[in-house]
Amino acid sequence: MSTNTVLVNPNKVLWEKGDFTKIAESMRNSGTDLVNQLGITKGMKVLDLGCGDGTTAIPEARLGADVLGVDIASNLVAAGNKRAKEEGLLNCTFQEGNAANLYELSAKGFDLVVSIFGAMFSSNPFDVAKEMVRVTRPGGRIVMGNWIPGDPTLVAQILKISSAYTPPPPEGFVSPMLWGVESHVVDRFTAAGIAKENISFIKDSFVFQIACSPAEFVNIFRTYYGPTMNAFDAAEKNGKATELQHELEELFKRENKSGSNDVTFIPANFLRVTVVC
Repeated sequence: MSTNTVLVNPNKVLWEKGDFTKIAESMRNSGTDLVNQLGITKGMKVLDLGCGDGTTAIPEARLGADVLGVDIASNLVAAGNKRAKEEGLLNCTFQEGNAANLYELSAKGFDLVVSIFGAMFSSNPFDVAKEMVRVTRPGGRIVMGNWIPGDPTLVAQILKISSAYTPPPPEGFVSPMLWGVESHVVDRFTAAGIAKENISFIKDSFVFQIACSPAEFVNIFRTYYGPTMNAFDAAEKNGKATELQHELEELFKRENKSGSNDVTFIPANFLRVTVVC
């Protein structure tokens, strides 16, 4: 390998490929509702990992926490800092970083580490668990929201449908969906030194809500959501893009609970993990 070769993290490429802020706009209300359940108090030090443009980090800061958002995608970090500045939230900062190697963050520096559909996408899950534990103070908490494999609701089904149109993953690939399996979560956090009894789970629901039809929402995913973009890239090469579009539109229409074709309101189940350090 040339000494000039720069190794690019494929996760960084994936999440910088589109513009996740376009999806995140449909997640704002649920992000705020979830944060309101976390017992955040003024002055609490919070790390929001895999934060995107601040779907949970911004509401955490509104409650008075000192929030650091860390994401692997530079475009989402810039978008998060822009949102915080526009709201005048001097207690909320975003920076680029890798959930599996938070070398720039001190040990035991946070009261609460939050990762909602973020750190689960890292390719090094045991390192992610170890780093989250390392930066959390004794008695502090880690809260993760992770999609559940095989779940009949939206996101698990988007990823399942998309995977049928894409080439098989490389050897050694660890599915991010395993973060939605309790036994795997326990294995990862106990390996990081957490007692099993300090890990708890509840099944929760997150709502995607946007003022457009389900078919239009599919097109937003097709245009801006990295995994769906990759699926369509592969499907187009095989002449199956129309088939993929149809499958996703059927899914979104079926899951839409708004009662209107002009509004999309889709709940999606996830596993909420709480770890006491």
